[in-house]
Amino acid sequence: MISAPHRTWYPEAATARRRRSRAARPAALAALLTAALALAGCTAQGEGAETAADSATLSVPVPAPEGLSGAEAAPLPGDEPVAPPADERALTQQEEYDDSPETPFQDVATSPLSTFSADVDTASYSNLRRQVNQGVAPEGVRIEELVNYFDYDYPAPAAGAEHPFSVTTEVATAPWNPEHQLAMVGVQATEAIPTSEGNNIVFLLDVSGSMDEPNKLPLLAESFALLVEQLDEDDRVSIVTYAGDNRVVADSVPGSERGVLVDHLRSLRAGGSTGGADGLRTAYELAEKNFVAGGNNRVILATDGDFNVGPSTPEELTELIETERESGVYVSVLGFGMYNLKDNTMEAIADHGNGNYAYIDTLAEARKVLVDEFGSTMFVVAKDLKLQVELNPAVVGSYRLIGYDNRRLEDEDFDNDAKDAGDVGAGHSVTAFYELVPAGSDGADGSGDLKYSDQEAGTSDDFMTVHVRYKAPDGGQAAASTEVEFPVGAAAYTSTPSADFAFASAVAELGLIATKSEYRAEASLGAVTERASAALGEDPYGLRAEFVDLVGAYREVAPDGA
Repeated sequence: MISAPHRTWYPEAATARRRRSRAARPAALAALLTAALALAGCTAQGEGAETAADSATLSVPVPAPEGLSGAEAAPLPGDEPVAPPADERALTQQEEYDDSPETPFQDVATSPLSTFSADVDTASYSNLRRQVNQGVAPEGVRIEELVNYFDYDYPAPAAGAEHPFSVTTEVATAPWNPEHQLAMVGVQATEAIPTSEGNNIVFLLDVSGSMDEPNKLPLLAESFALLVEQLDEDDRVSIVTYAGDNRVVADSVPGSERGVLVDHLRSLRAGGSTGGADGLRTAYELAEKNFVAGGNNRVILATDGDFNVGPSTPEELTELIETERESGVYVSVLGFGMYNLKDNTMEAIADHGNGNYAYIDTLAEARKVLVDEFGSTMFVVAKDLKLQVELNPAVVGSYRLIGYDNRRLEDEDFDNDAKDAGDVGAGHSVTAFYELVPAGSDGADGSGDLKYSDQEAGTSDDFMTVHVRYKAPDGGQAAASTEVEFPVGAAAYTSTPSADFAFASAVAELGLIATKSEYRAEASLGAVTERASAALGEDPYGLRAEFVDLVGAYREVAPDGA
C-alpha cells in the first residue's frame, strides 16, 4: 500500500515550511578572507595573550561581517582538495578519535527496545570534508553527525504547542539492501527562542603554541568576530585565554561594544603549553559571576583539543565539566586545525557540558554555525532529550540503529531523569535511521509489559512506536521529564520516498562506506551520488550540491577505491 511520503506525528499540527535565516556566502569573498587569514597567521608570533587594541595589525583587515550577508552566490564552505606531502599525511596519525563499535542487528523478540541520546553535533561532517580536501581518507566518522549537518523540511511545532518539537517518520526500502527496510525518524525543534533575557557568553580561547597556524588562531579570531556581530547591548561577553596560564582579557563587556571585542580577538598571539582545565575553571567562574537569570549562560570553548598541562584526558576533563553542570552554564566546543586534532576530547567536553560540538574548517563554516544557526547553537529548547524506539515483533524481525554508536543508553536510562542526555537548540533537527529486517512467517513474541508484546501476533501492523523524553530548558538536573509517544503505523511506508529521505539516506550510505561498516551490503559511491543528485531540492545555500562534489573527491582518497 502506497501513502504520502511523510508520516508526521507531533503534538500540535503545523504546516508552515521551516526556513533558516541563513545568508548566502559569496565564493570570491570567501577566497579573499582565506587569503587574509593565511597572511594573518604568518604574522601571529610571540607568547601569551595580549589585549592592546592597536595589536590588530596581526590580522589583515577584512570586510565587516554584515558586508557578507547581501550576496546571492552559493557558499564555498571548503577549499579545493589539495593532497599534502607524504610527511604531512603521517602527521594525521597524531589526531585522536573515539571510534565506538557500530551497533549490530538486534532480534526484536529478545531486544524490542532501542534507546539513545539525541545528538545535534555536526563536527564529523566538516572534519570529514577537511580530511578529504586535504587528500587523506577520513577518520573519526560519526554517521549521525553527517546526516544531522543538513537541513530537512520537517514540519515544526505550531506556536504555543504543548511540546517544543515535532516528530516525522517515513519507511521505505533500504537503498543498499533491497531485502531490508529503512525507517527515518526526524525530530524538529521549535524555532522560538525560549528566553527574552540577554546572553552571558564567555569565549574560552586556546592561544597555546599548537594554535600557531593560519587555520587555527587567525581563523578562530575572525570566526568569533562574526559571532560578536550578532550581539547587542543586552548581551555580555567575557574573554578568557589559556596557554601555560590563563588570562581574563575581557570581563562582561556589552555586546554593543563590538569594536572593543573584535580588537581583543585580533590581538591574540599563540605560544606556550596548553592548560585547558584551568581555563575551563576560570571561564566557569566568570560565567557564574555574570549569570543572567532566565538568560543564555554559555562558555564557548575554541581549541584543537590538544591539552598537555594539568587534567588532559577526556575522562579528567569531563569529570570537571560534570561538577559544574548544575550551575546552569552550558559549554559548546568549536574545533580548529589539523594534524594534532583531539576530536575525542572536544566531543566529550561538549556532550558532558550540555552543549554542542562543531568543527570549523573555513570562515564559511564559522558563519554557518555562529551566524546562520545562532539560535540553535546558543538557545536550548529541550534538555536531556532521549529517544526510545519500541519495535513491533509482528512486523519487524530484527533492526539496527545506524550511527549514534557512542550515544546509546541502557533501556532503563530512558526513565532515569538523573541520566544526562543531549540538549536540542532552537531550530535544531535530529535525524535517525533504523535498518529493519521484516519479520518472518513465524513472527516473534516479546516479553514484559511492552505495547506490542501483550498483543496476539498480527493484531498490530505498526512498525514501531517512538517514545521521546525531555526536560524543560529552565529545569535543573533533578527536574522531572516529560514523555511523548509517536506510533509509526503501516501508512508510514512508501515506495516513493521524499527528497529528504533520499538525500539523508545517501549521506548515511556514504557514512557506511567511510566507516567500512560490516552492514554496508551493496552500498556504493555511485548510488550515493545518483540519489543525492536527484534530491537536491531548492538547496539555496549549496550545501547539498557541495555534498555531491565531496563524494567525488572522496572517491579519489578512498583506500579501497570505492
